[in-house]
Amino acid sequence: MELSIGQKVAYPSQGVCMVEEIQKKTIGDASIHFYSLRVLSDNSIIFVPMANAESVGIRPVISSLQCKKLINRLSADFDSVSSDWKTRSKEFMVQLQSGDVFKAADVLKKLTFLSHEKKLSFREQNLLEKSKFLIISEILNAESGDESALRNEIERLVETACKKHLRSQPKVMSATIH
Repeated sequence: MELSIGQKVAYPSQGVCMVEEIQKKTIGDASIHFYSLRVLSDNSIIFVPMANAESVGIRPVISSLQCKKLINRLSADFDSVSSDWKTRSKEFMVQLQSGDVFKAADVLKKLTFLSHEKKLSFREQNLLEKSKFLIISEILNAESGDESALRNEIERLVETACKKHLRSQPKVMSATIH
């Protein structure tokens, strides 16, 4: 995958970044070309070897069409949530590290649903916030808008998904909580 200077890309677990420059660095005896990516949320810089960009999970920001699909998916029902916190935690981490914003939406919906059933652990609360951040950053960069209004809309859509899920599987979590 070839990235160009000025292009916005999604970096797994970091959100949207801007390709600022391509640099050549010498490490030992090898000369390696790196993408210099500025993380838009905190202004930090990440250097990624050009040869590794795709395997790291860097991809272009979603298109307007994908953005509409994402927004529609936020209110859709979802698969059942594992009652085993270790399985759940590992699954959520893998989904967020994949860089796939649709998987981040799945994490957001499931953790929001769980938060209605019980107090989330510190780790799960962080994963919930991270998934929400990744979705908001992606949508704002795919289609400009007001962050506060977008945050409220996402929360409303996710609550709709939780209500749908509760109707389809009302006793799943409450039966496992002691």
